[in-house]
Amino acid sequence: MNFDLKEVLTASMILFAVIDIIGSIPIIIDLRKKVGHIQSEKASIVAAILMIVFLFVGKEILNLIGIDVNSFAVAGSFILFFIALEMILGVQLYRDDAPETAAVVPLAFPLIAGAGTMTSLLSLRAEYHTINIIIAIVINIIFVYVVLKSSGKIERVLGKQGINVIRKIFGVILLAIAVKLFTTNIQGLF
Repeated sequence: MNFDLKEVLTASMILFAVIDIIGSIPIIIDLRKKVGHIQSEKASIVAAILMIVFLFVGKEILNLIGIDVNSFAVAGSFILFFIALEMILGVQLYRDDAPETAAVVPLAFPLIAGAGTMTSLLSLRAEYHTINIIIAIVINIIFVYVVLKSSGKIERVLGKQGINVIRKIFGVILLAIAVKLFTTNIQGLF
């Protein structure tokens, strides 16, 4: 067992920035208004399963279709870059903010366990021990669950401006992660 608290904390912060559940509160609130009830437990469990499965078989899936991890990580760095720009600039380039239901599909995938999250998991697997990444996933899923359950209260406490400030801060962090991911993996392509 290769438990390392620093790796857990770093992986948790990266996943927290990528998942951006705080920045997604406006989308969650809108979903709740449109369909009434959000299936927080189901969405959280399905997202956790998707992330853990992809952590273990994602590389094999890529190998099956002839893509190496460095190429996937570089492509993922572009996705993270655009998600970060979205967070910082307040524009919608990526997410569908008007899903028709609040079932597992719009919440667990792509809102929680989307392309950016999957890319991050493969990148983290290249750098950190698997047990630390799994712990980071569990920490994030617990946080996601709490946010889904209490999104209305969070909105009242933080207000629209508070949510926007947090979203922009994590956008800058995510932008730095994207640049590091790009520079680390681009060398492996040449």
